[in-house]
This record gives sequence, C-alpha cells and structure tokens, in this order.
Amino acid sequence: MKENLKAPGSRINRLQILIGVVVLVGGSLIYLIDRPPDQTYFVYSSPVNITLFNIIPNLFGSIGNSLPAFLHVFSFILITAGLIFCRKRGYLIICLSWFLVDSAFEVGQKFTTWSTSIIPDWFAGIPLLENTKNYFFQGTFDFLDIAAIALGTAVAYFVMILATSKRGEIS
Repeated sequence: MKENLKAPGSRINRLQILIGVVVLVGGSLIYLIDRPPDQTYFVYSSPVNITLFNIIPNLFGSIGNSLPAFLHVFSFILITAGLIFCRKRGYLIICLSWFLVDSAFEVGQKFTTWSTSIIPDWFAGIPLLENTKNYFFQGTFDFLDIAAIALGTAVAYFVMILATSKRGEIS
C-alpha cells in the first residue's frame, strides 16, 4: 500500500470540486431557460431579471424534468468528496448519504402534510430556508426523479473512482 505523504491541505481534490461546481452551475441553466421564473426560487427572488424562459427555446426538452435531480446529487457528491479526503469506503458513505438526502426531499413532495409539519417556523425568516415549505407544497413527486438521483449517485461514484485511481490515490 502506498502511503500518502502529502500535506493535509493538498488532500483536497480540486478536480472533483471543480467538476461538481461546473455541473451545478451548468444545471442552473435548466431553471433559467426551461422553467417559468415564478416556479424557481433563485429566479423569482433575484433582484435582477435573470430568466431566459420564452427568450431562448427550450433546450432540455422532457429530460429537463429529471435532469436537475441527476445533476444535484452528482454535483454535491463530487464537491463533498473533493473536500473530504477518503477512499472507496468513504466515497460509498458520501454517495449513500447524498442519495438518501435527495431521495428524502423527493419523497417529501409526495407526503406534503408530513414534510411541512416537521419544518420549523423559524425557517420563514432565513433566506434560502424560507422557501422550504413551498418546495414541498409546489413540488411534484416523480419516480423518474428517484431514478435520476440513483443514476447520478452511481455516475458520481464511478467518476470519483476513475479520477482517483488514475492518480494512484484509491484503495
């Protein structure tokens, strides 16, 4: 087994973080182009008009319905794994954790009454969290989103394994 003698700060995997951030930012195009602005929190709450809806033709078509679920879990897995030095077992834990979080949010859209009942009232006064109840009220549960989350998790795992095995960091 090859021992990693690098300084702790150099164990951050910048490539994984970069891929995760680029995919996450790229995924925001779905909301800017294909979704009505009144249905997307960061678009309708923006102080400037950032929507391209009805300005640019729909780019993503029907895949745009579940693509955000894939991209979100994929991105956050890579970003998390890039920040935390770990090996295959750690990657599995990160993947499983994000899969469960994203799936819980998706399933929460099916059980709106229960989901919104566990959200504390003080969320209403905090930017970003203030929209949590609306996420569940306005969102729609879709099995294709669960499939996209599962696929995004698997792809992220294989990307991490591939990227780190080429650098000789995985065991």
